[in-house]
Amino acid sequence: RSGGSGASLVAVLDETRTAMGARLLRQRLGRPLRRRDPLERRLDEVAAFVEAGGPRQSLREALRGLPDVERLLGRVRAGTAHARHLLQLRLALERLPAVAAAGRAAGAAPSALIEGALGPAGEPAAAIAAALSDDPPADPADGDTVRVGFDPEVDRLRALASGAREQLAALETAERERTGLNSLKAGYHRVFGYYLELPRSQADRAPADYEPRQTLASTQRFRFAPLTALESEILEAKDLLLAAERAVLDRLRGQIAAAGPALVRAAEAVAVLDVAAALATIAVDHGYVRPELADAGALEIEGGRHPVVERQLEAGAFVPNDLILGADADLVLLTGPNMGGKSTYLRQTALIVLLAQCGSFVPADRARVPLADRIFSRVGAQDDLAAGQSTFMVEMVETAAILHEATERSLVILDEVGRGTATHDGLAIAQAVVEHLHHRPAGTPRTLFATHYHELTALAGTLPRIANRSVAVSEAHGEVVFLHRIVDGGADRSYGVHVAALAGLPRSVVARARELLHALERDGTASIALTGASAGDAAIAVPLQPTPEPLLDELAALEPDALTPLEALQRLYELRAAARRRRGDEG
Repeated sequence: RSGGSGASLVAVLDETRTAMGARLLRQRLGRPLRRRDPLERRLDEVAAFVEAGGPRQSLREALRGLPDVERLLGRVRAGTAHARHLLQLRLALERLPAVAAAGRAAGAAPSALIEGALGPAGEPAAAIAAALSDDPPADPADGDTVRVGFDPEVDRLRALASGAREQLAALETAERERTGLNSLKAGYHRVFGYYLELPRSQADRAPADYEPRQTLASTQRFRFAPLTALESEILEAKDLLLAAERAVLDRLRGQIAAAGPALVRAAEAVAVLDVAAALATIAVDHGYVRPELADAGALEIEGGRHPVVERQLEAGAFVPNDLILGADADLVLLTGPNMGGKSTYLRQTALIVLLAQCGSFVPADRARVPLADRIFSRVGAQDDLAAGQSTFMVEMVETAAILHEATERSLVILDEVGRGTATHDGLAIAQAVVEHLHHRPAGTPRTLFATHYHELTALAGTLPRIANRSVAVSEAHGEVVFLHRIVDGGADRSYGVHVAALAGLPRSVVARARELLHALERDGTASIALTGASAGDAAIAVPLQPTPEPLLDELAALEPDALTPLEALQRLYELRAAARRRRGDEG
């Protein structure tokens, strides 16, 4: 994720049109490859759709709303697919020829995915179309599921059930004529079964062979022996019909399950085409380029951009940056102010490498990517209270894992290592980490190390595989502007007070911070004097000048070259005596 907006790399890249393609994209991002051949094939697929805009649009239109073949096949194999699931599968499979045609039109690479994968899917689709009606219910008990003419047994039982219903209508008509009761109706209740019904006003005119069954507010229901016999025939016919239709569904599910491997290949081909077309769409719309993959050598990025941050800004607002890592230097120390873009630079480098090793075009003008065995990232820490670990402990645990596991083929990005403890401790740890990475016997990992410890920039003068880079800043008329450009050389300031002002700290706090900073930079120390009778009174804070030191003044005034050895020894004894007196006075 990037920033506080909740945007993610998946959200930026997911232009897929099917659930199958979305799953494959997430799988690729979670499992990047280290071998060039499969990666080049993926890049060929994306490139084909980049160059073929018409087929790409045709394919994406054909994929829009395509049902999830993989999930539907899973239901079939589990025996839980009902008639409507099978109808969805049929509709998906019937659209595959259009998908295949668009893929073939894009070029040779996607065509190789289609041949032998999408064609066989037509047989299961035809089987479903032949067996099921065009609008089947989820449950065969709710209506006609099997298409008329498909199964002779179903047709026979359906005719019997239909004939029984006709007999029911004929019995109702005959009873009206026999009794002279034109309001007589036949009905059905799930609990009581079939019955004859009369209004309460006519119930006393019912024939003797009508057996009262249920009395309602306005009607009276009766049992009638011929109707009961007919009910048995109707229910038996319905049960037999339901069993016959379910048997057809079982056979159909078995037939589709047998074609499962072909359907799996078809779903995989759809997913591959969907991802290739989606990544090509991203590349065309946002100016991504095909990375040059290499087995070794320098990581070179020209005009690199952060794919997530860039999308959150207005078009053209993101400042691109270049990178060379592994040519003259394997480890870059990156210094500069907060909010200047150091973390973005680290992250975009890692994401460009990740995208390249997933088979995607990358947000850059040019990128040469030597394949990394792993990408190690230590760019943020938080407390793990449940495990009893502080922020600093989490940071150290993560850093330790990197130092133990990184190889010369790894990409390592480290952000502010050592910031969670005292300044001297943090600086010592940060320098030791840099030296350890630099001195690895097998070779230095390609490393970006962002830090506020400007003292570390001196390492570039003594360690040959280290280079200094910094974030460019423009100062004019007391105003500081972060240019977000990475330039050669180290930074000598952090601009923390300026960032505090931008964050909205009270003006009095910012002014006092500047005052103390100037005192620290001038004298190396500062104190605070508070006045006021209560906490509510205004506090006046002034920096204190260093206390005069007579002994230091005397020592500074000495001219050793003008003294004889005996005079020099005498002066040393005098200074020692004065120092001891001073210590005694202070004690």
